[in-house]
Amino acid sequence: MGERCCAALVRVLVLQAAWALSGGQVRYSVPEEAKAGTVVGRLAQDLGLEAGEAEARRLRLVAQGRRASVEVSGASGALLVSSRLDREELCGKSAPCALRLEVLLERPLRVFHVQLEVTDINDNAPVFPAARKNLSIAESSVPGSSFPLEGASDADIGANAQLTYTLSPSEHFSLDLQKSNERNIEPELVLTKSLDRETIPVHRLVLTATDGGRPSLTGTMELVISVLDANDNAPQFNQSVYKVQLPESAGVGTLVTRVNATDADEGINSEVKYTVTNFIPPSGKDVISINPNTGEIHLTAALDFEEVKVFNFRIEARDMGTPPLSGHCKLVLEVVDVNDNAPEVWVTSLSVPVAEDASVGTVVALLSVSDRDSGENGRVRCWVWPASPFGLEATFLGSYSLVLREALDRERVSEYEVEVRAEDGGAPALRARRGLRVPVSDVNDNAPLFAQAVYTVLARENNAAGAELARLWARDPDEAANGRVSYSVWDGGLGVGGAAGSSPSSGGMGWRPASSYVSVDAESGRLWALQPLDYEELQVLQFEVRAVDAGEPALSGNATVQLFVLDENDNAPALLPAAGSASGTLWAWAAWGAPAGQVVAKIRAVDADSGYNAWLRYELCEPRGKGPFRVGLYSGEVSTARALDEADGPRQRLLIVVRDHGEPARSATATLSVSLLEAAEAALAAGSSAAASSSSSSAVSRSAAGAELGPGAASAATNVWLVVAICAVSSLFLLAVVLYGASRWAPRAAVLSGPGPTTLVCASEVGSWSYSQRHSRSLCVADGAAKSDLMVFSPNFPPPPPGPAAKDTQPEPSALLDTVSGNTLLNFTSFLLLLALFLLCPEQSVL
Repeated sequence: MGERCCAALVRVLVLQAAWALSGGQVRYSVPEEAKAGTVVGRLAQDLGLEAGEAEARRLRLVAQGRRASVEVSGASGALLVSSRLDREELCGKSAPCALRLEVLLERPLRVFHVQLEVTDINDNAPVFPAARKNLSIAESSVPGSSFPLEGASDADIGANAQLTYTLSPSEHFSLDLQKSNERNIEPELVLTKSLDRETIPVHRLVLTATDGGRPSLTGTMELVISVLDANDNAPQFNQSVYKVQLPESAGVGTLVTRVNATDADEGINSEVKYTVTNFIPPSGKDVISINPNTGEIHLTAALDFEEVKVFNFRIEARDMGTPPLSGHCKLVLEVVDVNDNAPEVWVTSLSVPVAEDASVGTVVALLSVSDRDSGENGRVRCWVWPASPFGLEATFLGSYSLVLREALDRERVSEYEVEVRAEDGGAPALRARRGLRVPVSDVNDNAPLFAQAVYTVLARENNAAGAELARLWARDPDEAANGRVSYSVWDGGLGVGGAAGSSPSSGGMGWRPASSYVSVDAESGRLWALQPLDYEELQVLQFEVRAVDAGEPALSGNATVQLFVLDENDNAPALLPAAGSASGTLWAWAAWGAPAGQVVAKIRAVDADSGYNAWLRYELCEPRGKGPFRVGLYSGEVSTARALDEADGPRQRLLIVVRDHGEPARSATATLSVSLLEAAEAALAAGSSAAASSSSSSAVSRSAAGAELGPGAASAATNVWLVVAICAVSSLFLLAVVLYGASRWAPRAAVLSGPGPTTLVCASEVGSWSYSQRHSRSLCVADGAAKSDLMVFSPNFPPPPPGPAAKDTQPEPSALLDTVSGNTLLNFTSFLLLLALFLLCPEQSVL
């Protein structure tokens, strides 16, 4: 029992494996027209079911939309034919004819697919469209004439539907079989012998169709052929072929030709009508028309040689007989070309933009040139306008290359409008043109260029940090990144510290790079100060600004910037201390009785600024009113305004204000204490002051400042002693007068310098002035070097202030020379008087 169960289990497994391998589908084949009850296949067994299991699990077919004509036997599980199977009804001409069935099995529920193929049997005979076919053939039909017949059809497929035809024996007719495709054969009835209606008016033939089945089946159709009498002559053309040539420019209505056909019959049988039956190409149907009565053919549409060169027409001439007869001829219309098509230029490939560094010979575009005309009319000549920088090269027939003939420069021409022109060889010639736009792409071949090689920038000192000094601009004719310029201060330039023209080796403030003073905006080129500028520290700053583009590789350009710092009045005058003066008060001595104009002292001051800002003027602030002293407006010399007397007191305190000419003006004050002494005391004070001055002469010359005693005190003492010893030294006085006259009329030591062509810079203890085209007068005296502190700027001297001080503030040059000469004579005279006093009164001179 166990072995049996194991065997059944193995069989089920094998069947399931086979079922799986077969894709889960059972296939059966049954011929059509099988009888009801015919076993198609053992379905239950093929599905792996045991005996009796099909009924127990209710094996059955699932109902389909149409009748399946098969069923499953519940007892045996076999698939049986239940009704008539007609393959033609089920599938028509389709092959193969396969029915798809679904088989349902319950407990558990499973669905199986069964494919049932219904095979064809030869159960259908060939069938003609009609059982009888009536034909009318004129007795004049010539042997060899053929007449098409309609073939039969067979509902079967394959070999069962392959038909062959036979014709019943006849001495006048035979059957000609024409294959239309691989399976269909079309029969044609061929006249083999001339007909005679009087002998046989009607011919009856049988056409039989036989299929290829086993056994074969046949179908028949009766042919009833009536022989027509009378019109037995067809029209005949006088030419079988008419050849006509027309130019394609011929207009509509042009007469093409006239055909003519004749009929040997008489009466109505000889009347002929003309028609055009065939058109090659079909478009020729609209090209011509024929007069049915006269045979004249006219154009009805324009001709075009480029579209159709030759037309072929079949002309039919049909008579009016019964039956009508026809004759045919051929008309060949050749179209003659005229030059009616201009050349055509097409751009097949365009490689733009073209890099401006493209080499000569670079292909820019490919062009195709054609002319639809033929011969000389279609021969085309091409060229490029303008002729440079591009040219045409022929590659092969009808194809050209637009190539580069000259080097490009985008900055000169950024885009070219090129025109390709073509001209054919017709008469007259026709032309065509095709425009091309060829942009030139940029390469970085231009360095940035500044508008100026050297920029001169003026900036006032004490400017705010970040103040804009100038705007620099460099032009780069390249475009995009190649023309985008960035600016920077090049530290390789010269940074100047201290006075103008100094260098890193000149000492002073030390060398500093230009980038510590100024900076430039990388995008806009705006030059701005990093810190306030100080004229006293820096007068001229020369550096370079570099402009670099963003191309690959980057190109650069440089420009030199000369920054001149303009002076501002930001420094007040500074008083220089006198020799031996520790405090801020200056001391001077004057003798009683000193005449007006006697110089008592000189105030010295300096101003760190330059120009007008350093040009100083001196004013007496205290005492106000008519005091005994006055101060030179520009010399700083304190002199007596009148003769001194005892009413002026033993000491005078003067407050002197020193102002510059800046806007606004800055000032400093000096206090001068003048002691009024007797002439002898004043002489001793002058002597001690002179000794102190001589001991510190080097310091005074270096500082170029202080309040020093004028020669007035010594002159006063000498005049006193001169009054005492006037009689003793009268001879010496006469000698002094002679010497004075000699010095008066001798050539002056003063040197006058005319205006110079360049800027004259005059320096003195009082300050520095820089003016152009000025007169400078230097005074040279006998007892010393030229005194540069006495300067007269005649053209640019400010107008003298109103009042009596005008003579003092702006003396004439001749007056100055006379005054100095007089002082010199006075000093010389004093020297003689002292010498005489020493000789006459040696004891007093010692005192």
